[in-house]
Amino acid sequence: MTSTYSPEVRVAQARPPVAAGHGRWRGPARLALALLPALVIAVAGFQRRWMSDDGHIYVRTVRQVLAGNGPVFNAGERAESSTGTLWQWLLVVAGAPGLDIATAAMYGGLLLTAAGFALAGLAALRLHGGAGGGRVLLPCGALVLLALPPVWDFATSGLETGLATCWLAGAWLALVARPRALTTCAVLGLGPLVRPDLALVSAVFLAAQWAVARPSWRGALAGAGVAGALPVAYEIFRMGYYGHLMPLPGVTKEASRSLWGRGFDYLSDFVGPYVLWLPLLMIVAAVLASGRAGWRGERVEAVAPVLAPVVAGALCWLYVIKVGGDFMHGRMFLPGLLLMLLPVFLMPLTRAWTIVAAGVAVWAVVCAAVLRVPYEGRIGPAGVADERGVYVWQNAASHPVHHDFAGQAGNKAYAALVRERVRRGTPTLLLARTPVKAARPGVTGVYNTLGFSGAVVPLSGAALDPIGLAYPLAAHSEGFHGRVGHDKRLPDEWVVAERGVKGSLPGGLDPARVAAARRALRCEPFTELRAATRAPMSVGRFWRNLTGAVGLTSFRFPNDPVRAEREACG
Repeated sequence: MTSTYSPEVRVAQARPPVAAGHGRWRGPARLALALLPALVIAVAGFQRRWMSDDGHIYVRTVRQVLAGNGPVFNAGERAESSTGTLWQWLLVVAGAPGLDIATAAMYGGLLLTAAGFALAGLAALRLHGGAGGGRVLLPCGALVLLALPPVWDFATSGLETGLATCWLAGAWLALVARPRALTTCAVLGLGPLVRPDLALVSAVFLAAQWAVARPSWRGALAGAGVAGALPVAYEIFRMGYYGHLMPLPGVTKEASRSLWGRGFDYLSDFVGPYVLWLPLLMIVAAVLASGRAGWRGERVEAVAPVLAPVVAGALCWLYVIKVGGDFMHGRMFLPGLLLMLLPVFLMPLTRAWTIVAAGVAVWAVVCAAVLRVPYEGRIGPAGVADERGVYVWQNAASHPVHHDFAGQAGNKAYAALVRERVRRGTPTLLLARTPVKAARPGVTGVYNTLGFSGAVVPLSGAALDPIGLAYPLAAHSEGFHGRVGHDKRLPDEWVVAERGVKGSLPGGLDPARVAAARRALRCEPFTELRAATRAPMSVGRFWRNLTGAVGLTSFRFPNDPVRAEREACG
């Protein structure tokens, strides 16, 4: 056993192949079976291809980068609206040659999802004896994933889910096949850049790698340095450039809070409609049975790579439940489910696993053909949405990419109003679809459907959301117990006070509250928030943002301007 991480490939110890004859396949046939789930998910994802509104949030940021305005949602305001950092920059690369960014996001997600399933199959081959080992492998965990409609839906969507699938499976393959390589350290460390919560997975996988490699202290330091180099460098950039510890959606959604009750409701919303507990129970029973027979005396090197994705997946589910789940049906549970099923993605042909695979296959057929959420195509009573179905209906299109909302009159009217004001060239603030003469040039649209708003408002204008996904002032306001992921709504008085209007105030606004908001914005820490996100970038500004990011990230203020003024200004 080596005492340090090494770039050399270490071949994982394989179980001896079974005797020729029953249960033995040649390498090409085994490889084809291992890659079959990737083909199936590619077909299923293509048939349900679409682009989500949140996917269009990425698109506007990428357009701003390519236009020379930096990684921002609105020119002149440094707000990190992209939760998946690596996905954002991959889309920048895709858009640089002139490709349509939304189309690239949709098909890129599908390609990465299929690649993830292929990597999971290859990892299963490696775990169970290599492509030439001859042991027949049955799809088991793969069947569970392939049967679930949310897996089909989020194979595309324009979000970072496809990249997460590819990274999770690729990281596990690296852990199984090359546990002593420094390149594996680098791959395992990418979790926070794929999505911040996947830092949990990086930590568990790196711990498993250490348990297998048992490096010297110099090797451990080298591995930690390689794993953390890119994430740490980007975190320093994030703190200095944006003045925050995390992407802005993490602030507005209060990523550190605990809403266990709502989280368990989200779990029930995912597990219940598909009777998902049934195949998982069958798999657990088979694992326990095979564990008693074959795991005794196994060394840590053999057990750690198998247990790591299960532990990481369970932690991912626990975190999702803790923060109250999400508003998209099933989406946030998909990475954890994939992780927990990776060790049983494909299993060797034995009597127990054959019975289990047959049972899972029966469930999979029923699930894929019949089982659906009761609010298909709508937002459910708990605020969780069949996200793809909602956008198919609202756009009156089977595969919505560039949303025109042909089936949704309100969004269609907002788009028409924005385009009309852009043609006029009149400085305008659109407040609840009411045009007001603005104090600054261009069109400023205030609208909940942020991706759509960002698509119709020009890059020179500002697309603001009162929820705060891309609007720092709204992100730092206090929330309320609303729909999950939409717990904040900045009152209009704050928008008018901050952005400014010419002439009389819009109807329905209280002048006293607007005045209180204006005074509050002139006091700390409001002035520091505005400077951190709007002041010209310089070495001094970068350093002040970097050192003040912790305090700024934790800053919250009351929605009521009178209270906020009293607390900020005294």
